[in-house]
Amino acid sequence: MEATPVVQQVAPLVQVWSVGDAKALLGVIASIGSEGLNPKDYNPDALSAAIAAGPGDTLNQTASQAFQWLVEDLRDGRTPMDDRKQWFVVDPDPDLYPTGEIMADALASHNIAGALKALNPTKPDYARLRDALAETTDPARRKLIKANMDRWRWLPRDLGQQYLLTNVPEYQLRLTVNNKIISTYKTIVGKPGRTATPQLAETVEGVIFNPTWTVPQSIVKGEGLGAKVLNNPGWAKAAGYKGWKDPKTGFVTVVQQPGANNSLGLMKLDMPNPHAIFLHDTPSRNLFNRDQRALSHGCIRTERAQELAITLAILGNLANTPETRKAAADEAVAISTSGKYTRVPIEKQMPVYITYFTMGVDINGKLRAFSDIYGRDAPVLASFDKPRVANRARKTDEKVVEIIDDLQT
Repeated sequence: MEATPVVQQVAPLVQVWSVGDAKALLGVIASIGSEGLNPKDYNPDALSAAIAAGPGDTLNQTASQAFQWLVEDLRDGRTPMDDRKQWFVVDPDPDLYPTGEIMADALASHNIAGALKALNPTKPDYARLRDALAETTDPARRKLIKANMDRWRWLPRDLGQQYLLTNVPEYQLRLTVNNKIISTYKTIVGKPGRTATPQLAETVEGVIFNPTWTVPQSIVKGEGLGAKVLNNPGWAKAAGYKGWKDPKTGFVTVVQQPGANNSLGLMKLDMPNPHAIFLHDTPSRNLFNRDQRALSHGCIRTERAQELAITLAILGNLANTPETRKAAADEAVAISTSGKYTRVPIEKQMPVYITYFTMGVDINGKLRAFSDIYGRDAPVLASFDKPRVANRARKTDEKVVEIIDDLQT
């Protein structure tokens, strides 16, 4: 006998509201400016009229819709997907915190304000931005703060127990474990234009020590590297290149072998994604001394990359005891100095978030603005001057730009 499938009940988006709960909702709307949102987006006048008319269908419909829109904006962000340029993160929060269930819990507990407040991003950076919003009357600064508060809402509310987060305009990477930033690293990011680094949320599946680099055909064929490697074997060996031609097709493949001059340096993070974006080392470490570091072909070059790789290899060990941590550290050091291509799998989940905040808390704890190196602020700022968009897409329809080159500058 087949088991009867369990059908999960979905709480409706229109529910029964009392006048008291609706008045509490109206109070939240009146104060929502403190969260960087516009009270007018949630039809306070219509809600006031429905409250005056008393309980019934009109109050239920009006209050439910206002609550739904508040949930969507606080949980997911107000900015439409079309205005989030090169934003390829799909936020899981609408599935984890369904609107109807939040509404049902809020009405059952008669705690409308608390249910909505619980949707705010939990990272201290968001609170710092909110405090800054309350302290300034400068219109341009207020708009920039609101835009970056919203960017926190675009991300998952729970980033994980351990994760990497890099802020592209800041040229910095942070490693966070148990809500504490344990290390920061300077980064080099993509040049503006076609090679600008996109915003992603991916998972590190492994650390590759002493990586090889398969040279893209735009260089092998387009820049003549293939012919140079095949015709000058002495030069190719000194430069660390191996090349071969398919006798049937004539297709030339060139792979740069592990070594100090490898374009990927001494490590890369294996984080599969359709953009072919990853974090890696670089032999041109002097570039980390520059203030402006939008220099790569899209991938993110990382300062002190071997230290990062060894740390991740240790954190990725499932049997995380002092003894196993030491063994993992010793093994990682031996692998990293072996000169041999080695992939170390990451067993524990390690998300990596490639973000784009133009105002935030820097690595010294100061709230400041960062240069909008890719011009991604303008559409976000403009969206706040337009009416709220309902029924917003959760996924961008922007084209994925695959980054194929990462030559050293």
